[in-house]
Amino acid sequence: MVYGGGGHGKSLIDLLRSLGSYRIVGVVDDGLEKGGMVMEVPLLGGVEALAEVRSLGVRLAANAVGGVGDVNVRIQVFQRLAGAGFACPSLIHPQAFVEPSARLAGGAQVFPRAYVGSQSEVGFGVIVNTAAVVSHDCLLEDYAIISPGAILAGGVRVGEGALVGMGVTVNLGVAIGAGARLGNGSTVKSDVSPMGIVRAGAIWPD
Repeated sequence: MVYGGGGHGKSLIDLLRSLGSYRIVGVVDDGLEKGGMVMEVPLLGGVEALAEVRSLGVRLAANAVGGVGDVNVRIQVFQRLAGAGFACPSLIHPQAFVEPSARLAGGAQVFPRAYVGSQSEVGFGVIVNTAAVVSHDCLLEDYAIISPGAILAGGVRVGEGALVGMGVTVNLGVAIGAGARLGNGSTVKSDVSPMGIVRAGAIWPD
């Protein structure tokens, strides 16, 4: 089963299908009408369908909500799934590369052409998006989002719920605080405080 929201489930359905490891029962989405189809996968209804799906023996779910606008929306979906008795496996696209010594928690998703380096730790619900690079010994805390094309040098720590924007470069050993937001194309050479904001295209610190 895939839990989406507002029509955000399509790319993740492709990912699950390409893995060949799970049979997709359907999509649960509060923003789409029951009975339709998404990429040939049936729409089962909104959150009210979770109990029925679980009664059929389904125990795993994938959260297809992103969270760039507000990561709390993504977190709430994980909480709903857990409350309904579902576990969220980690998902690695077959065109991604994760070093054998890296560790991924449940709910983590690694997208096409992304790289996760040796001894890195990827927390629960983290997204490592398309062509992102997470170098060796990085720590990505729960619900962090690494956007397409971002590059994290070795030993970078990204706090819970932080957003690293598209094409961002983060230098060796830098710590990004919880809830911080790094704008697209920025270069981050020093630590960013919790809830801190680095403007798109900026060099931090100025």
